[in-house]
Amino acid sequence: MVDFILAGPNTPFAVALGLMIAIALAEGVGTLMGLGLSSMIDSLLPEVDLPDADLPDMDAPDFDAEISGGALPGDLETVAAGTEVTGPAGQGIFSQILGWLCFGRVPALIILVIFLTGFGLAGYVLQSLVQSVTGFLLPGILASAGAFAGALPFTRVTALGLSKVMPKDESDAVSRQTFVGKPAVIVQGHAKSGLPAQARLKDASGQNHYLLVEPDVDGEELEQGTDIIVVRQKGPHFTAIRNTNATLTGAGD
Repeated sequence: MVDFILAGPNTPFAVALGLMIAIALAEGVGTLMGLGLSSMIDSLLPEVDLPDADLPDMDAPDFDAEISGGALPGDLETVAAGTEVTGPAGQGIFSQILGWLCFGRVPALIILVIFLTGFGLAGYVLQSLVQSVTGFLLPGILASAGAFAGALPFTRVTALGLSKVMPKDESDAVSRQTFVGKPAVIVQGHAKSGLPAQARLKDASGQNHYLLVEPDVDGEELEQGTDIIVVRQKGPHFTAIRNTNATLTGAGD
């Protein structure tokens, strides 16, 4: 059995299952340390189509900020959403594939763990069947292609099932546009222009979200522990300004 598991053509499947265990352990440790690894990865992914779910309005306005004399929330202005397109044609095939795999309804790390599990198990089952019939193992590339094809529907079905039983505040898709104008706090690193740091933001339901932010003002640095206001989305991350208004809280403890 060990020889079969560690056979050369089965290396991709052993690596996949080993990586799955490592990710699960890393997420557990990260949760204990308050690093929010899963939320961090989710924040790097594009908004995706969720054809089986009711989504909030993705055409919500963005916000901009004029920084003058330290003024903050009162200076946040509503501006047009600009060039952002939210329909399937605007998102492209990559985002549609992510949506089909339930990214946005189930945390990305969980989906990755499901896929690696499906890929590894499908590969071993395929190789076992082939060996029982022919006495040989398929080349790793061919077996990997078959396992990949089997892992995709396994991932979708399993993720769909999880999305129906997970707590609602975890499985609902939250548009990242709703983070604009909200208070947050830098929890890891020092944010500079072009070098974002990790921030924690608490939504209206009390759920913590982790996102990458950089200063909205050129030359400014936002140190770890700084209270901030998210003012705009910039690609996969956000820009922010210092929160000098003590009445605006909600970044979480």
